[in-house]
Amino acid sequence: PDLVVVYGDTNSTLAGALAAKKMHIKVVHIEAGLRSFNMHMPEEINRILTDRISDLLLCPTATSVLNLEQEGFLQLPSKIVQCGDIMKDAVTFYSSISEKKSSIVSDLNLIPGQFVLATIHRQENTDAIENLKAIFEGLEEIHKKKQVVLPLHPRTKAILDKNKLDYQVTIIDPVGYFDMLSLLNKCNMVITDSGGLQKEAYFMQKPCITLR
Repeated sequence: PDLVVVYGDTNSTLAGALAAKKMHIKVVHIEAGLRSFNMHMPEEINRILTDRISDLLLCPTATSVLNLEQEGFLQLPSKIVQCGDIMKDAVTFYSSISEKKSSIVSDLNLIPGQFVLATIHRQENTDAIENLKAIFEGLEEIHKKKQVVLPLHPRTKAILDKNKLDYQVTIIDPVGYFDMLSLLNKCNMVITDSGGLQKEAYFMQKPCITLR
């Protein structure tokens, strides 16, 4: 290929960029320049290293451009472009389509506007068992008053199973994009440690509690 395009901050993002660069293929990083300034997060390491070896840095915001400039990227041969956020484009485009494609709200007998959508997957929450217990105990308290619907990440499920932890919330299997958009559109609020879901909640004007 002429270019390899990588997105975001996952391990596969860094792996794709690294493989391409070692084969002397140009790398384009979508969502470049985002920073948490917390090097204990694996995602932060992935972001920084991917940006450093990318040829075209596509930044969603002015702040992400500024982050790169402050890190000295203007002295590097890479090109920085503020292009906007393609997650916003996707939510705007697919929200109405998801209502035709997804029946998950009715399948789960959920009442629109009367449930909380939650997700938990980050290592600092799942690998520290006391953190995980505290989060689930909090969700369980909320569930007594308003139903909490939790599409459960495989890592989180494995840790709950290993530690024989069971909580009274509505746990469902991971869902696809249309189902997630439908749940997000119909929920009362969001509780999550997902950067992506935080943004989608903001785009859809849903209150969001961030579990960090």
